[in-house]
Amino acid sequence: MSHVLPEVSAPPAPGDPAAAARALVEGVERVVRGRRAAVELLVTAVLARGHVLVEDVPGSGKTTLATAFAASVGAETSRVQATADLLPADVTGSGVWDPATGGFRFVPGPVFAPVVLVDELNRTSPRTQSAFLEAMEERAVTVDGVRHRLPDPFVVVATQNPVEQHGTYPLPEGQLDRFAVRLVLGPLTEDVERQVLREQLAGNRPERLRPVLGLAGLLDLQDAVGAVHVADAALDLAVRLCRASRTDPRIVLGAGTRAALTLVRCAQARALLAGRDHVLPEDVQALAVPVLAHRLLPAADGEDRTPTQERLAAGLVAAVPVDLRR
Repeated sequence: MSHVLPEVSAPPAPGDPAAAARALVEGVERVVRGRRAAVELLVTAVLARGHVLVEDVPGSGKTTLATAFAASVGAETSRVQATADLLPADVTGSGVWDPATGGFRFVPGPVFAPVVLVDELNRTSPRTQSAFLEAMEERAVTVDGVRHRLPDPFVVVATQNPVEQHGTYPLPEGQLDRFAVRLVLGPLTEDVERQVLREQLAGNRPERLRPVLGLAGLLDLQDAVGAVHVADAALDLAVRLCRASRTDPRIVLGAGTRAALTLVRCAQARALLAGRDHVLPEDVQALAVPVLAHRLLPAADGEDRTPTQERLAAGLVAAVPVDLRR
């Protein structure tokens, strides 16, 4: 008996990007139960050509979410288990002596895959964390002075455990800024947790998902997101939210221009997912916390950093009104 899960009941209609995006969400949800908001946020970030940081306790489904997405787009996935002794070359690849040619031959590392899953990124050293900076921003890596392009599409889904901090290296602000969104899964309801257990026992796992789109379809969706119209009111709101974070006395380091651009791009993706060809200010407001919170450095930093950042971002949304004259 085949253990491959059947296809989604309603395949997307050709030429309908909104239907294709919704089918992708539904495909991931066939394994990731009870987390609709998290799945939509991950899909939104990827359609905006962004990377995703998933933060939650062990066993909450972080890796399942990432692998289910990769399976739903039929993407080759590479997995990096972050440890203290992981070296930059273990991520990017390195030159290996080739006796046949009498020279060094570049052997690509795990970062050369459309979807790269990094388990517990904060367990590797700052030196190795920095190996992801060029890859995530420029879709390329430079090894021994030679620049190598990464696949297109290319997305990094990294996880970190916010509770167990022994032997970890907090991600610096420059690294955090490379992630389009940070999402926190949160607990499941009792009924959903029971359903997850039953389906896991029956073999309902991410690697058995059938692809919904394929990589070409994902690239088409990313192109469609770029064509979604952004009105002045929505663009102005994104700019004013980020500028407000830089003048708030409760925030030492606010969101920069890259954050504003990411917020607008994610708003375009959210609009497409909703079946619209234009961005509303509500799209910007809805995404401000997951896009901006992890970029904020609170003045009173403590152990509850993530909740503090989220409260600060939510406060910005409440304080900055929409200018309908724009």
